Amino acid sequence: MTLGLKLAPQHRVYAGFAIYSFAMGNIFPRLPDIKRAMAIEDGTLGLSLIGTPIGTLTALTLATPVLERVGFRRALLWLVPLIALAYSIAVHAPGPVALFLMLLPVGLMIGSVEIILNVEADRTEFLLKRRIMNRAHSFWSAGFFGAGLFGGAMAHLGLSPQLHLALVVPMVAVSMALFLGGFEPAPARFAGTGDKAPMFARPTLPILVLVAVTLSAMLLEGASIDWSAIYMRTVFDAGPFVAGFTVALFAFSQATTRFFADSFVDRHSPSGVARVLLATMAAGVLLVFFSPLPFVSMLGFALLGIGSSALFPLAISAAAQRTDRPAAINVAALSQISFIAFLLGPPLLGFVSDHWGIRSAYGIGIPFIALSLLTVGSLGRRPAAESIHAIPGEAPATVELEMEIRAGKA
Repeated sequence: MTLGLKLAPQHRVYAGFAIYSFAMGNIFPRLPDIKRAMAIEDGTLGLSLIGTPIGTLTALTLATPVLERVGFRRALLWLVPLIALAYSIAVHAPGPVALFLMLLPVGLMIGSVEIILNVEADRTEFLLKRRIMNRAHSFWSAGFFGAGLFGGAMAHLGLSPQLHLALVVPMVAVSMALFLGGFEPAPARFAGTGDKAPMFARPTLPILVLVAVTLSAMLLEGASIDWSAIYMRTVFDAGPFVAGFTVALFAFSQATTRFFADSFVDRHSPSGVARVLLATMAAGVLLVFFSPLPFVSMLGFALLGIGSSALFPLAISAAAQRTDRPAAINVAALSQISFIAFLLGPPLLGFVSDHWGIRSAYGIGIPFIALSLLTVGSLGRRPAAESIHAIPGEAPATVELEMEIRAGKA
């Protein structure tokens, strides 16, 4: 028996991404309140938050066989509400060590949902014979935008993080029943590279160059999601709604850019698009670092959302198109090394904030942007449309391949 609305397959994928990101995004506008309640510094909070990405990386590496036994439908319908529930429990943590430990299972569930939704998006592309991956990820950002607005509103009304996140649980459960109640996984694709990636793929020098392209985007995306609300409260003593809205503004600009990114990459060279994104990200960092007023900082975070939106997918595509090794191995090496670097972001930025101020946590992004600009030529100089020789969806070559590698599908 199925429940909920009758939706097209791609619309169920979009809904899944949006509800999932809403379930995980509500904690970030409340980080200033959690930090204040625990009476800890930014560096300690950063170390606590690293529990989520550690759990996520573990699930991305090991969870696929379990998910296949359980079934994607059953796993997705249970895991997304459980993410909201686990977050609502984690905010009861009495201290940073407890928060770290309570976020580990959250990360395991997030990694599992990442596998399900991204593989499902890839299979739906194969079914429809057209790309939906970047648009699906734009709905992830849209869900995060909603979480930022809702979280900021709850903080403005004076609700505790515990009550706020408890309210999110039934909202997510009802949304999953309404939009995903009739979800049936798409059939597995039959076209693929046939190259199974090892658990850890050794990076070559060209792959390390592509890692350098992605570092600035990954670092500053993490900084904007984790620290923007704390930045607004610390630097400008902004109210809780303004702090939450800043998180939402970053997600909205990122979602909008991702929604239209494919058409720009098809018409222009990947390296040219990436240079524009990096220049936009640099402008955002400078505004945040030197900002004298809250609305200037908010504009900076909007530019950071635009700039960080598509660099990683472009690098994944460049890795997949290399001919020195099987595409599966190159993409696995890029995604794994980049994700390890992403793990180091929260504690690094917290350490910088503790010693030199939270503005400096964003200023540290400037040398990483410079590094990305120096290496951006490795993305390729031909328009993406000229580099595609397969029917869209028949051979995974961008974000979908990266997630298939993580899921052990390629």
